[in-house]
Amino acid sequence: MDIILIPEQVNGLDPAEVGKLRKLLNVYSNSTTKNAEKNRYYEGKIPLSEVNLGIALPKGFQGLEIGCAWGAKTVDVLASRSMFDGFVGENGEDVEGLNDIIEKNDLIAQYQKACRDELKLGCSFATFSADPELGAKIRFHSAQTAAAVWDGEKGRIAYGFAIVGRAPTNDGYWMPAEINYYTDDAIWVLIRDGYVWSAYKYPHIMGRPLMEPLVYNATSTKPFGQSRIKEPIRRLIQGYVRTVANATIGLEFSTAPQKYLMGVTDDQYDQIINSKFKQYIGNILAGTTNPETGEKPTFGQLTQGNIEPHVQMLRMLATQFSAASGLPVSDTGVVNDANPTSSDAILAQSQTLVLMAEQLNQSNGDALRTIAMMALAIANNTTMDEVDQNVIAHFKNPAMPSVAVTADAAVKIASARPGFSETDTFLEMLGFDQADIRRIKAQESLARGQAVLGEFLNDNNS
Repeated sequence: MDIILIPEQVNGLDPAEVGKLRKLLNVYSNSTTKNAEKNRYYEGKIPLSEVNLGIALPKGFQGLEIGCAWGAKTVDVLASRSMFDGFVGENGEDVEGLNDIIEKNDLIAQYQKACRDELKLGCSFATFSADPELGAKIRFHSAQTAAAVWDGEKGRIAYGFAIVGRAPTNDGYWMPAEINYYTDDAIWVLIRDGYVWSAYKYPHIMGRPLMEPLVYNATSTKPFGQSRIKEPIRRLIQGYVRTVANATIGLEFSTAPQKYLMGVTDDQYDQIINSKFKQYIGNILAGTTNPETGEKPTFGQLTQGNIEPHVQMLRMLATQFSAASGLPVSDTGVVNDANPTSSDAILAQSQTLVLMAEQLNQSNGDALRTIAMMALAIANNTTMDEVDQNVIAHFKNPAMPSVAVTADAAVKIASARPGFSETDTFLEMLGFDQADIRRIKAQESLARGQAVLGEFLNDNNS
């Protein structure tokens, strides 16, 4: 996606905004190569030419493809523990109007995608626009299709853009065809016609760009976070690919071990060379005495290579990967002495990952709160300061305890806190989802109504 081809001049865009846009394009361009590399490691596309040390792997084997899911595991396992479950109002009830926006924008499902992009590339972006049907349209963009400049003083995005459409040029090259550029007072929609760009301004009253980042592991020097597939992780993935490639080639040699036959005649030598495979699978190997030397042919076989050193190397890499990523060793797919053997040991190995998920939920919860407040403000045509709601993002337990454990805890809490068993939270801890809870409460209400009606009829009959 070559957005460098956007010209310095955009019809209808203020010169000051053109300078900001060029800065954004430079930010995007500088991160394009790194983001493409991280995405490639996530998909497991690592060529042998990238990992070859030039010692054991011949150049002729560089076309061999070795898959590795460690990059995807690094992202997906943590993302699966960040389970956004909606918003809760200040009084513990649903926020008026917000559930409708969440449902129409499919926000819970979209968050899962955005969370993966965030962990893969360091950040993802939510953008907003007014919509008569949705109230507020919320869309997520990865760092491969969006960029922003950070305002350290205000602690938020200063301005940013997102590519929302692509189309081929007259020459057949695919380029961005529509870009949304977000500033404090407007959304600029940039449309390309051929190679000519035109800007259309849509003002708003929010007082900040309608763009909010989801950031993983941010620091003071890296406000837009850091990728989970960072340099040490990529080096370990390279080690995995290199080791598996060496083991694969070594296994081929073990399948067809090196043999030798000494003292043969020239004719016998030529026949053996011309039919190597037939000689390998033949049941009988016969040879006559060499008439020139009188030497009888001597057959032998070299010692086969051992694959165990490769397995040991994989175990070492898996242990290092576990330490670097926070994932249990069992998630690497490598059998290791460090693999847990009991449920308590499995839980203990997952503690680091659970802590990471809790930190992720905390930072993303703050961003989701801002997203909810901004969406409500847009739907009500006000600013965020005028929204009379205080919402909190709710996440499911990242420890993912079993239903038996949570049900036991719920029963114990209900025995110590009267009325708790009447709440939806109690039913959730018992393992029921929202659909089941609605059915249970509806049937309970129906049963109570039937009981009241039965008592009324009995009183009248008596």
